[in-house]
Amino acid sequence: MRYTKAALLIFGLGLMTGFVVVVGEFSEWERLAAAIMALGLVLIPIGLFADGHGMAAIRWIVARFRRKKRARPRTKARRPPARRKPPSRAPARTTRRKRS
Repeated sequence: MRYTKAALLIFGLGLMTGFVVVVGEFSEWERLAAAIMALGLVLIPIGLFADGHGMAAIRWIVARFRRKKRARPRTKARRPPARRKPPSRAPARTTRRKRS
């Protein structure tokens, strides 16, 4: 947890600097304190990722993309089934009127 600890220490330094700036009313130092706190907040998730198995996961992903794709074995070409003609329809009968 060394990277996470470093990130928390940076955030804590920014927090203490911000406290000193607010109490001492040093307006020139406000941006610096805010920047240090923001840097610490950004580094915390990165440190957690680096301390965990994040680096192993990145190596696995990179190795997976570097491998050549395996050629799939070719299968025999199958003939498509013969197409059937649709049944022909009988012509529509017209109804004739009886003569009267």
